[in-house]
Amino acid sequence: MDVQKILAAMTPEVYQKLLAAAETGKWADGTPLTEAQKESTMQAVMLYQSRHNTEAEHMTVAAGGEIRFKSKSELKRDFAIEDSETPVADIARFSLQQN
Repeated sequence: MDVQKILAAMTPEVYQKLLAAAETGKWADGTPLTEAQKESTMQAVMLYQSRHNTEAEHMTVAAGGEIRFKSKSELKRDFAIEDSETPVADIARFSLQQN
C-alpha cells in the first residue's frame, strides 16, 4: 500500500489505538500482537508522528520525520518536577509504633 494512502486513511482515533497497541503489545480487546503486527504497528505510529506530531514528547518522531528529544529542563517544566534543592511538601507522614 502507498504511504500517502495509509496516512490519508489514518485518523487521530486510529493513531491512538495503534499507539496504545504498540506501547502495551496488545490490542484494545486484550489480544496480544504478533511479531509482524508489532513491527507494522510501530512503523505506522512512527509514520503518523513524522507527519502530524508538532508537540513531540521525550524521544518521539516529530513532524518532518525528525527524532525529537526533550532536554532535562523541558521535561522538568512539562511534568512540574521540582529541583532536588527545593523541598517537596509531604503527602502523608506515618508514625510506626511497636507494642
